[in-house]
Amino acid sequence: MGKLLEGIKIVELATFIAAPAATRFLADLGAEVIKIEPPKGDPLRYTAPSEGRPLSQEENTTFDLENANKKGICINTKDPKGKEILHKLLAECDVFVTNNRPQALAKQGLDYETFHKMYPKVVYATCTGYGEKGPDKDLPGFDFTSYFARGGYLGTLYPQGSEPQMVVPGLGDHNVGMNLAAGILAAIIHAQKTGEGEKVTSSLFHSALFNIGIMIQAAQYPETGQPYPVDRTKQANPLLSCWKTKDGRYIQTCAPNYDTYYEPLMRALGREDLVGNEKYFPIKNLVENNLSQEMYFIIKDEMEKKTVEELTKVLTEVDMPFAKAQLWEEILEDEQAWANDYLMKMDYPSGEKALVRPPVLFENMGLPEVEKAPLLGKDNEEVLKELGYSDDEIKNFKEAGVTIQW
Repeated sequence: MGKLLEGIKIVELATFIAAPAATRFLADLGAEVIKIEPPKGDPLRYTAPSEGRPLSQEENTTFDLENANKKGICINTKDPKGKEILHKLLAECDVFVTNNRPQALAKQGLDYETFHKMYPKVVYATCTGYGEKGPDKDLPGFDFTSYFARGGYLGTLYPQGSEPQMVVPGLGDHNVGMNLAAGILAAIIHAQKTGEGEKVTSSLFHSALFNIGIMIQAAQYPETGQPYPVDRTKQANPLLSCWKTKDGRYIQTCAPNYDTYYEPLMRALGREDLVGNEKYFPIKNLVENNLSQEMYFIIKDEMEKKTVEELTKVLTEVDMPFAKAQLWEEILEDEQAWANDYLMKMDYPSGEKALVRPPVLFENMGLPEVEKAPLLGKDNEEVLKELGYSDDEIKNFKEAGVTIQW
């Protein structure tokens, strides 16, 4: 079977993670994605020290994660000839994807209103930190700030009396990238049916609000709920907790319906004496008698008597929803992840390394072959020739600094 997006051409003018993650997914589906980088390259090429990796362009796993299967050109779009190249690409593409800020796009003549007049059939997709309207539309946005902080994670999701969790780059960006990709796919279908391009937008802030939307709407009922951050020992349902084990690891249990899992859990923990105990069951009795915290410590004490291995066995036997809190190093060896092709291997100068695939797989298309992300300006000549430029013109572009190659 052919690739699902074969014949679709996408021009990407974007840096860092969110928008490139969207086009990486679309490239895996067969779209031809041409990534345009500025003269110094996408800043993501140089983030290795922040992630604890060696800084190397030949072994840049983060850049490959976001930019595999793309063609890459490097042009100075501030030069008139560079701008000409950009617009030649835009004139023959199906989708334009960017995460440049609105004021920068307007300065380049690439704001949506101007763009749509020039290229009415092209889908225009953009992602921002905070959206395109409102007082903060021009603020710089990264997932640490727009997503985790402004979006409500860091202010609420930590145990009462402690401090906000450590965050890592890419989590919010990948979320936004897939949201943007979903919108792009819908807009492509619309454009093919009507001949009219559509504008697609997504933001870090909005994606965070959507993800945490259940708790945002619930916050409107302070008289019946407990405002976050909470003391985990005082949750109404103590089965929604993370437990320390005998060997110093953590296991998360999840039983939104307390009454379904209370007795199986008591059996798994060796507390048959509490099975059917109306003091703690059903949850109506637990809450009315203000015994949630007491049950929390009962479970906590029993969890701390067993290792992760022992708990895995007994919790699996009673079909209790749970998972060990894994380390990243353990994920690299996770049999379930490899069995489902969530991870893949790629060769590098230092040896084989694992990368995560985009999180949607297709049965008939099969797994896409993955080519490393291009080095800076790797495909300059190929792309320019396809646009009709001669060898002499391509040579002159390089000598004049209109195009740059690593």
